[in-house]
Amino acid sequence: MNIAKLLHHEIDKLPENKIQEVLDFLLFIKNRNEHYQWQDLLAAQEKSLYPVWDNTDDEIWNDL
Repeated sequence: MNIAKLLHHEIDKLPENKIQEVLDFLLFIKNRNEHYQWQDLLAAQEKSLYPVWDNTDDEIWNDL
């Protein structure tokens, strides 16, 4: 039995509320990779935008 069929077989035995938990966890794992990709993009932008953000006119925003 392949993994997908085994997973399906085990999910079929669960009550509905537990199936929802499995789905939530699956979506979390799926979206986690997208989150890390965004973090890489934000880190790259931070370096290029640092001179714009670091100025005396906007000093008041540093403490928020």
